[in-house]
Amino acid sequence: MSLKNKVAIVTGGNSGIGQAIVLELARQGASVVIDYVAHPEATEALEREICKLGNQSLGVEADVSKLADLQKLIDAAVGKFGRLDIMVNNAGIETRTSVLDTTEAQYERVMAINLKSAFFGTQIAARQMIKQGGGGRVINITSVHEDWPMPGNTPYCLAKGGMRMLTRTAGVELAKHDILVVGVGPGAVATPINLSTMNDPAKLAQLNAAIPLGRMARPEEIASVVAFLAGAGASYLTATTIFTDGGIMQSSVGL
Repeated sequence: MSLKNKVAIVTGGNSGIGQAIVLELARQGASVVIDYVAHPEATEALEREICKLGNQSLGVEADVSKLADLQKLIDAAVGKFGRLDIMVNNAGIETRTSVLDTTEAQYERVMAINLKSAFFGTQIAARQMIKQGGGGRVINITSVHEDWPMPGNTPYCLAKGGMRMLTRTAGVELAKHDILVVGVGPGAVATPINLSTMNDPAKLAQLNAAIPLGRMARPEEIASVVAFLAGAGASYLTATTIFTDGGIMQSSVGL
């Protein structure tokens, strides 16, 4: 598998799953634009690591809830590397709030970062891919919770459910342009967002018991699926989600 001469953007790319995706795409030969909103030092460290791999990257500070900043990302990719082939809509947050407790501000923030950014990221990236020709890939990092309820985290589930239908509908609409749109739906992943569970032995044991493979995913395991979907081997996949969850959605135990 090789992504040599391909150009990718990864939103929320300097930590967690996004960081692992950036590194894996770079290892496969892609030039990568790393979107971030905080911790520029982490982005710089990531750029240095990619440089050691002999590949190119560019960190861009951009708030993906704003259309102007999404356009800035695409413009940066084209300006630096000449084109855009792979758009990874990865940025996301959660509030861990219920239907009864979620405030308007919490709702709007989750929807703006998780769903609005994915919709317009897909739109703006697709316009560039159509303009330059040759097709492209849009990969949406969703969650098992695009399909599986998680009481106490309602805005997050709602946003991920929206990404599910974005992936399906955009995949159908953009197929005539040879732009493939696929979701990756992780289950529990060992990233900073799950530190409270990972640092609590009882909670971690309960979670691991619910996963047929018996453990959380490593970020690198999600990244390898993204890299596959970005490559030639996934040329007949579109308008669907690949659940990368250790079997938890098929388990009767659940969370």
